[in-house]
Amino acid sequence: MSFQDIDGDIVLIGAGTIGLSFAALHLQHQSPVKLKIVDPRPDLEFYVTETLPKYLPDNQKQLAWSLTLTSDLASAVQNASIVQEQGPENAHFKKRIWEEIEKHAPKNALFWSSTSGIPASVQNERMMDKSRLLVVHPYNPPHIMPLLELVPSPETSEDLIQQALSFWRRRSREPVVIKKECTGFVANRLAFALLREAIQLVNEGVVTVEEVDTIVQSSMGPRWAVWGPFKSYHAGGGAGGLEGFFKNIGGTVQACWDEGGKINVGEGWEEKIFKQAQDAYGVVDTQKRDKMTSEVLGAVADAKEIREQVWK
Repeated sequence: MSFQDIDGDIVLIGAGTIGLSFAALHLQHQSPVKLKIVDPRPDLEFYVTETLPKYLPDNQKQLAWSLTLTSDLASAVQNASIVQEQGPENAHFKKRIWEEIEKHAPKNALFWSSTSGIPASVQNERMMDKSRLLVVHPYNPPHIMPLLELVPSPETSEDLIQQALSFWRRRSREPVVIKKECTGFVANRLAFALLREAIQLVNEGVVTVEEVDTIVQSSMGPRWAVWGPFKSYHAGGGAGGLEGFFKNIGGTVQACWDEGGKINVGEGWEEKIFKQAQDAYGVVDTQKRDKMTSEVLGAVADAKEIREQVWK
């Protein structure tokens, strides 16, 4: 299937927050007559036409009134090129709906689930062709945030993974293929690890909730907007890279891990991780990092100033 032009429809299952956010993203690249939303709620038309424009730029708000809204799943997917599910986080629901979608959708339609944690290998249990289903997990809100975690089951077709990568790259997203199914996938695992530490520090009286937010917003937030944790700490090690960083303050890192809950990352990880960081980044240009970080902080400051002026 080529995505230069999508012949069939894009069908979104579910009109919740994620469903409407994906609708806004698709509407910026796709004719509204090719976009359908399926949801059983009785006030679907009123809800979507009232809510969806809030996700769209001012010059595109009218697109919200042109797409097809229906509760009839079987007819909605009959001419689908893509079926994207954003239904309840319930394994029974997902197993049942994919079984039903497979009966009525074209044989070459792509099946994507936006689940936050139910793997494709669970969702596809009732499907005849288990290779068709792929988890496409967004970072909320997907019409703004570029990340999409593509999480195949062991049965998912490699060709379908490549088609999904091509599709999302054309829409200026950052799709990353997760090599193994795991609880929470990767973005949430990282975010929830930070959340756990934040809760523990507040609960122990080290800091307040508001102070934790200030610390993150004033340090790792803008830093990680430029470079992720590995590249950031690789740069922190100077010419020695990530290995040099751990030689310098590895004892402090381990002490934090131990005190935070006896975190065990396993044995023998150092050689693998240090080599991947060196192969990926070599010697990094910290001047470039500093310039980009200053630009991020400047953009945040400008946004705050604009917001304050609007609220006056």
